[in-house]
Amino acid sequence: METKVLTQEEIIQLKKIQQDRFSLIENYGLVEVQIQELKHVKEQLNTNLTDLKKIEEELGKQLQTKYGEGSIDLEKGMFIKS
Repeated sequence: METKVLTQEEIIQLKKIQQDRFSLIENYGLVEVQIQELKHVKEQLNTNLTDLKKIEEELGKQLQTKYGEGSIDLEKGMFIKS
């Protein structure tokens, strides 16, 4: 088997490519971890939104039972019957 010596420039280029590849892999991994964390945060926010909608619906039903049909002026703290 014949062997030949690489030039210093070729070795430097190959090492640079190897370093760049490792750096890309590391950065890709970091981005993937961030994506997973963001997915988890999004799931939690969706749960919070669902819970908030349930609370809003419950309060709406309670107020409608108590005051009837109408609207609420939060600034004045008043119910305006339709």
